[in-house]
Amino acid sequence: MPEPSNGRSASAKQKSFIERLTAFIFHEPENREELLSFLAEAHERQLLDADALSMIEGVLQVSELRARDLMVPSAQMDVVDISEPVDSWIKRVIASGHSRFPVIEGDRDQVIGILLAKDLLRYYAEDGFDVRAKLRPAVFIPESKPLNVLLRDFRATRNHMALVVDEYGGIAGLITIEDVLEQIVGDIDDEYDRDEAADNIVAEKDGRWRVKALTEIEAVNEAFGTSFPDDQFDTVGGLVIDAAGRVPHRGDVVQIEGLRFEVLRADARQIHLLQVSRVPKAVASEFAELEEQRQA
Repeated sequence: MPEPSNGRSASAKQKSFIERLTAFIFHEPENREELLSFLAEAHERQLLDADALSMIEGVLQVSELRARDLMVPSAQMDVVDISEPVDSWIKRVIASGHSRFPVIEGDRDQVIGILLAKDLLRYYAEDGFDVRAKLRPAVFIPESKPLNVLLRDFRATRNHMALVVDEYGGIAGLITIEDVLEQIVGDIDDEYDRDEAADNIVAEKDGRWRVKALTEIEAVNEAFGTSFPDDQFDTVGGLVIDAAGRVPHRGDVVQIEGLRFEVLRADARQIHLLQVSRVPKAVASEFAELEEQRQA
């Protein structure tokens, strides 16, 4: 039976795809968007599974992200103050479950080293335990350090943690090797991931909030005074995906009922972390009008 003259056969389409695959292998893509489009099509044709696609997209994101994008802010760091007696903080250290702690001396900007939790075992076995003698050197990096470079440094030096400093030399936060790897392989339940609901919505200094995408909509409504429905979606991540009409990429912005949601971390399947801020009423009204015109 002859093939329709106004369309291509399956074999022709497959040939076209294979030809483009060959072209990409032997010639560099013209731009990043073209490469991502090609990979998405490979996934749709079941030539690339979802996990592989997610990891490739993660690798591409790592080359664009900076240390400031993933760091744990200074205010949320669990630290050891060496100026205090060991008895005053050792129970807190044990309860936290972390394996490494920045050690400060009176001020969070005065980090003098890193203490490994395993070294604290000697506190119970040795008389005259000296915390200073057990400290490892701290690694300091600028906020602007690219994550792909940081990952290479982590591997070369076998460090698992780095302190992030701002332009004035103050401690802006910390970042671990797990934070970087999560961008490639997805979420890892590492020692700095917390499940407590209190950590799902964290206020920042500039009037914005960091919100985990798995935060329940009920908790978001309570925190921001909104009235998002929770009959279709359980989490704020699901709400944002529905509003965007797709799984957003890092840096994408979605506005819903006077709140601005910027995606800080995401992979091909889901959102992980959002930055939320309130939108002035005038801006919100103008945005709503433009959105109505776009959909008309």
